[in-house]
Amino acid sequence: MRVMRRTAIAVVAVAAALTLSACSSSSEEATTESSAAVEESAIEEADEMVGEVSVGTIVDVASSNPDFSTLVAAVSAAGLVETLSGEGPFTVFAPTNAAFAALPAGVLDALLLPENKDALVKILTYHVVPGTVLAADIADGDVATVEGQNVTLSTANGVTVNGANVVTADVLASNGVIHVIDAVLVPADVDVAALTMP
Repeated sequence: MRVMRRTAIAVVAVAAALTLSACSSSSEEATTESSAAVEESAIEEADEMVGEVSVGTIVDVASSNPDFSTLVAAVSAAGLVETLSGEGPFTVFAPTNAAFAALPAGVLDALLLPENKDALVKILTYHVVPGTVLAADIADGDVATVEGQNVTLSTANGVTVNGANVVTADVLASNGVIHVIDAVLVPADVDVAALTMP
């Protein structure tokens, strides 16, 4: 009698263990399936977000970077916002705020005055080359700018343009590319010193 009772208890215990194991396995499968579904959904959402993200124009990209606030103000004062927001494509050698600050005293303020708009337009368009030229595509030599005169590109010690260093290359925009430079480029026929004379 005791043997039968023990056997019955053992059978019940084994059955319970199997049931629990099955439940646990079913629960794990459900959890795994649920996790996989969540992960797949997250990947799909990320893919959708990437599809929706679009790089802004050169002006948008410059406006979103505080290091270009002086450049953006100059582009606005020169009336070039619409042009540089256009279809392009353009390659812009973009001076930082520090580059503008390195100009002789009073020159930047003078350039932003309405009466000096023509000189400002010449200087800014001298920083723009038609087309999209990535750093890997830059070759030594002279390249015509939108302003009309040439700038000299060199790859001897990193990329330079008229001796100004490209400190950050290939900042992509929807209508071209920006290369950040550490100096303001001034065309040979613009006398910035004369702008500050009374």
